[in-house]
Amino acid sequence: MTAPVALITGAARGIGRATALELARRGYQLVLVDMLADEMAVVHQDALTFAGDLADLDFCRRAVAKTEAQFGRLDLLVNNAAWRKVETLRETEVTTWDKTLRVCLTAPAFLAKWSAEIMQRQGRGVIVNVSSIRSHFSDGTAAAYVAAKGGIEALTYELAALYGSQGIRVVAVAPGAINTQLSADLAAGDVMRDVAADCIDHTPLLRFGEPEEIARTIAWLASDDASFITGTTIVADGGLTHHHYGRSPKQRMKPGEF
Repeated sequence: MTAPVALITGAARGIGRATALELARRGYQLVLVDMLADEMAVVHQDALTFAGDLADLDFCRRAVAKTEAQFGRLDLLVNNAAWRKVETLRETEVTTWDKTLRVCLTAPAFLAKWSAEIMQRQGRGVIVNVSSIRSHFSDGTAAAYVAAKGGIEALTYELAALYGSQGIRVVAVAPGAINTQLSADLAAGDVMRDVAADCIDHTPLLRFGEPEEIARTIAWLASDDASFITGTTIVADGGLTHHHYGRSPKQRMKPGEF
């Protein structure tokens, strides 16, 4: 039996790297896409790698075409890569807005389009879009990023409706606070420590998630164990989104209960 093929964007670090390693463990052949060529090269020695900027749609198209040329198939697309600046809309320039949406929404849309052309010839395939709980749980500090993540969830539902009859499932995963460099770049020094402490206080499991936990969620969604799941968003946030008060005030309200 031919090993399945997965194309993963943002594969050099964080969730993308963890997903590549998890899928390799499950027998996938890997196609890795990232701007960080040196870091991507050491993720998995047998992977096919493409170093480039997802804002360049010609690069995106070539990566999909070369994947088919190399393997003759594509079973899973993981749209994981993201780019953002931590700034309010008051601070945001048009160039920043455009780049954020191009990397976080436009590239995933067209990678899905071109990947689905291969998948529909096979009669099956899975597309997983990595969103964020910030699409529904925002804080005013990343307008373009939040808009893009809201858009990628809406795009997920649209693509699931379009491609379902060809045996292609499309699902989004919305992580919460995850221990990645992207999360660490939110702020510096004491501010970041305060942000992290606040996130933990508002997460019922009282910790950040690890990239490997999101990777296992993605791998499960790509598997036949999730064969009837499409057109939805799976939230993996340790309970943060639906947790109203942080633990600290609740402990003062009800000592010993939390």
